[in-house]
Amino acid sequence: MTVLVTPTTRTMFFDAIKRQTMSPTLGRIAFVASDNVDAICAHDRLSQRYGNVAPEQSDVVVALGGDGMMLQTLHRHLNDRIPIFGMNRGSLGFLMNNYEEDGLIERLQQAELSVIHPLRMVAIDSSGVSHEALAINEVSLFRQTHQAAKLRLSIDGHVRLPELVSDGVLVATPAGSTAYNLSVNGPILPLGAPLLALTPISSFRPRRWRGAVLPNSAQIKIEVLEPEKRPVSVVANHREFRNISEVVVREMPEVDIRLLFDRGHALGERVLTEQFQC
Repeated sequence: MTVLVTPTTRTMFFDAIKRQTMSPTLGRIAFVASDNVDAICAHDRLSQRYGNVAPEQSDVVVALGGDGMMLQTLHRHLNDRIPIFGMNRGSLGFLMNNYEEDGLIERLQQAELSVIHPLRMVAIDSSGVSHEALAINEVSLFRQTHQAAKLRLSIDGHVRLPELVSDGVLVATPAGSTAYNLSVNGPILPLGAPLLALTPISSFRPRRWRGAVLPNSAQIKIEVLEPEKRPVSVVANHREFRNISEVVVREMPEVDIRLLFDRGHALGERVLTEQFQC
């Protein structure tokens, strides 16, 4: 896949990945935890040590759990512009920092801020009902039965692939490009790059199509061909809608999601590291 990089695109890219540092005025912390025992115990200890306020009254939210808990917390505060710092008390932790109880205030004061933008999905089902959802990592379409899905892909109103026969297809953000997108051989996108990944899932026809890298301004339309014979569902992170006939996806640059990471371990660095894993 070839991406055209113009001087303007290059400037946008480097401006977007400049690291930011949190102000040292943080004080009010809201601790939230998943329902596993380790996360709940950590929540109780940290709340006793540092205090705990409601998220709407806080300067920062500290999420305790795994990546699933982090995604849930980000969804709850999509429009609040509250920075969120995760500490790993779960099984997966790509979006999380290491769990340490000592020196938390200092870590928060020195943390690096990564700003990402979600995808907005509008799906129409076979009854004509419209469903909307936001996705931080990806929007994925899957076949519902033993038969492969048949899909038509359009970009900005132009049909680019008249028929894709596959198990499905997904649209991933740079932040989500190292998640499910990577597991189906999609490209890793540098954090802050003005790009989206459009990746097939177990493509059967055309066999050689491996997906596309698109500008993040693109509007992606996916139409389900033969929806009654070959039903398809769509998932936007943790929300699923079934028997879909059409899906439209675009990035929402007006919505900022603010993640905090320990200095030297920001999300952009993690994404870069993933590209050199053997």
